[in-house]
Amino acid sequence: MNRFIPKDKASELLRIIQDADCQTIYDPEKHRLALLNNTSDELVYFRLPITEPAPGTEQPEAKINYVILLIQSGSCAMGYFENGRCLNHKVFRSYMVRKKQGKSQIKYLKTKGKSRAGSRVRLGETAEFFENINGRLQEYFQQHRIDRIAISCSKTLLPYLYTSSVPTPFDKRDPRLFKIPKHIHTPIYEVLLEANRFLQRGELIALTEAGFAAIPLLQDFLQNNADDSMTEETGDAADDMVDEVYVTDDWEEDDWDADEPYLEDDEEDDDIVEWD
Repeated sequence: MNRFIPKDKASELLRIIQDADCQTIYDPEKHRLALLNNTSDELVYFRLPITEPAPGTEQPEAKINYVILLIQSGSCAMGYFENGRCLNHKVFRSYMVRKKQGKSQIKYLKTKGKSRAGSRVRLGETAEFFENINGRLQEYFQQHRIDRIAISCSKTLLPYLYTSSVPTPFDKRDPRLFKIPKHIHTPIYEVLLEANRFLQRGELIALTEAGFAAIPLLQDFLQNNADDSMTEETGDAADDMVDEVYVTDDWEEDDWDADEPYLEDDEEDDDIVEWD
């Protein structure tokens, strides 16, 4: 069971937690607090709004500038935000998906390799796709101070983002990277704004059967703020956190030139960790 909290209430709850005698651990990579019991067992996660400065920040009132980057095969939506407000956005499209099967050319390379002229066109489109993405990112980073980078991208595509001929203005170990803990639909402008609304809310995630009652101050806070602004989400939260899946196993056998080189996936871990 998860409970979403408006950003102003999330800031209030953070202050309550900091003022109380409550043991916590802050995870900067996921921008969340783990609330612990006396034996240091994790009872509840409190994901902070993306606009909330990290606990202990010297300038807690400083505005947060961030980029949201949503990438799926052939579709990208990205934007620059200042304290929750979108000041610039861009949507990219590319011919990267095999028309009949709906499988991305990159994923196809792992099983069949390059074959026909169409696949070469798709590979060219793929290269230009990531060049355009990184070109726009370069503009954002040159023109603004970027505090956080919220990203949703499958592991299959990440190597192509980082090895593009136009480099990213950050590397895959950048401490500002924040993997969006939510399934993202095909990236368009409306989906970008929806992701931003999600990131601006706080989220409480109960880790035990006791739920939020395991932390009395949380229980009191939720009871004192029991209104429509506190939304509840039930079900398997893990379903919202998996990588995008847009690949099927139904394939026609295509001939391909085994002597011709093809792109390979980066075998190194991408350091954008899996979510619990």
